[in-house]
Amino acid sequence: MSSSITQAAAGEARQYLVFRLGGLDYALDFTNVQELRPLQALERFSSDGEIVTGVVVSRGVIMPIVDMRIAFGPRPPQHDPLTDVIILKLSSCVMGMVVDGVTDIVTLKPEQIEPIAGAAGVEYLVGLGEVDGRRLIVVDIDKLMSIRKVQFGARQAA
Repeated sequence: MSSSITQAAAGEARQYLVFRLGGLDYALDFTNVQELRPLQALERFSSDGEIVTGVVVSRGVIMPIVDMRIAFGPRPPQHDPLTDVIILKLSSCVMGMVVDGVTDIVTLKPEQIEPIAGAAGVEYLVGLGEVDGRRLIVVDIDKLMSIRKVQFGARQAA
């Protein structure tokens, strides 16, 4: 493969699903989206904790569901009947992500996404995208969903 073909492929526009959380617009690569479902349409059979709100079944697939509204701010988990769930295809699993709402799908070229100043250590933040005057926080959903809580106190000083 020639380098000009590689460069052309790297500069191609991609589609992003735009969703709202806490009054901000976020975007994730649409290739990670399996489907959109209203929360009420999912059969819940387990309820775990605050952010991982349980396990659901969607079209025969059992998956964890993460309420990003709680993860991004202290809000009560009150679900509107039309609360959106984005079913994600990640590298390690399929899971549901509860958001305030899905707004649309946009197309962004790499040059439309600017790095976020001061976010160098935050690997899941791709950058800020702009479409029709709207600013979007572009996230790498695979990296965001792979973050683990640090267990403080797990190791004792010797």
